[in-house]
Amino acid sequence: MQMGRNTKMLTEVPTTQSTPAENKIEEWGTVDKVISRWLQERQELILLYCKVDGLKQFATKDTPISIRVQALCDVLIDYVSAGHFEVYQHLMREAEQFQEDYQKTIDRILPLIQRSTEIALDFNDRYSTANDCESNLSQLAKDLNHLGINIVERFDLEDQLIESLHTSHSELVA
Repeated sequence: MQMGRNTKMLTEVPTTQSTPAENKIEEWGTVDKVISRWLQERQELILLYCKVDGLKQFATKDTPISIRVQALCDVLIDYVSAGHFEVYQHLMREAEQFQEDYQKTIDRILPLIQRSTEIALDFNDRYSTANDCESNLSQLAKDLNHLGINIVERFDLEDQLIESLHTSHSELVA
């Protein structure tokens, strides 16, 4: 598996002495910023997916398919990695701050998200280099369709996590 173009943390969490109420507000604000940036990355992923999907009919000779597919792979891996290694962790920390029992939600949703992660990693492994992309070009439409279906399901599951573990606290910190 190759990592994306610039696997990075979306934010750093400052460490200061605060009251429990201030900690909750601070954690909620941090998570809100992380989610906002992550959802912007989601938009970039959707745009790149749309640019690649149906590319055979619309590609110009000066823009090889492999370049656009590799860009999609980079953003796909960055997005998936940020979810697993940062966003979900922040959401769980926030739930702990608000003393919520979030484990049932996590146990129900994360295994389903993990399935789409495997599909994303497989797609990346198949198309992340120019040679791999050219070798698998005959399968691209089928693989894009499979990836697209699973990414849409993933977005829905992630939105459920955000709603359950973050948005539900917005009134408590207002």
